[in-house]
Amino acid sequence: MRFAWVGFHAEGLPALEALLASGAPLQSVLTLEPELAAKRSGSVDYRLLCERFRVPLYHIANINEPKALQILCGLGADVVFVIGWHQIVRPTALRTARLGMIGAHAALLPHNRGSAPINWALIRGEKQTGNTLIWLAEDVDAGNIIDQTVIPITPYDTCATLYEQVAHSNRDMLLRLVPRLLAGQRPGRPQLHTGERVLPRRRPADGKVDWSRPGAAVYDFVRALTRPYPGAFSWLDGRRWWVWQAALAPTTPPPGAAPGTILGPVVSPVPEACGKLVACGDGTVVLLEVEAEDGTVLKGRALAEQPWTGKRWTDE
Repeated sequence: MRFAWVGFHAEGLPALEALLASGAPLQSVLTLEPELAAKRSGSVDYRLLCERFRVPLYHIANINEPKALQILCGLGADVVFVIGWHQIVRPTALRTARLGMIGAHAALLPHNRGSAPINWALIRGEKQTGNTLIWLAEDVDAGNIIDQTVIPITPYDTCATLYEQVAHSNRDMLLRLVPRLLAGQRPGRPQLHTGERVLPRRRPADGKVDWSRPGAAVYDFVRALTRPYPGAFSWLDGRRWWVWQAALAPTTPPPGAAPGTILGPVVSPVPEACGKLVACGDGTVVLLEVEAEDGTVLKGRALAEQPWTGKRWTDE
């Protein structure tokens, strides 16, 4: 049995390291070209890991292009694990693995098929997400389900903390699966077709904060898009700021306060708790860390002491 790996995202790193450490017959790793990886949120460098385990590492730009197909065909892998990859694997590439390709999708399929499922789950206020190991098929995220892990979404989670749990579940599910593959099994059950729409791709420009939403929705939006993702943003006095951290405040804005109005400072002996209280369509949030386009970062006391009370965050 011969395995290969395709990935560049941090969500695959614990699983790849665990498989290599376990002695699984992983022959090669394909990852994204460095200049392309630098533009992708959550990318990690697999080079040192591959050097440590003396596994060949190939850099590709697109898994469906001739260079990648030539590498995959030359490997002669029985199973290719595609974990933490951003492109849809087309039929020609799928056929390069004798038994098939296995991927992971950070949702409880068939729910939340498509792009950025963790980010969308937070934005939508969902209370749980998960991770699903599947055989890749021609339709997006529609292959037979091998294994699933349920991940609760707490009020304290962000996209980063949830993806960390996804990464660990990738490791655990693959460690359960590999012995079965080596024993000649091909586990999997068909997905139910629920008729849900495939989640659309998110772009950096989609991060504009809508202050007319309830405070809970604004809070969810910020934590869905925080680092390592491009972030939620808004404008103050014509200057764009990214909101990296916020808190949900149990307060009601005063009558007449327009959404986006800065109501005043939030002060505390605990620096991380200081910030700015902002009115939303229903309720308020506290901004805890913001960053301007020029790289200026304000948080803690420095943010609380800004003379912004009465000013309003706007769309541009």
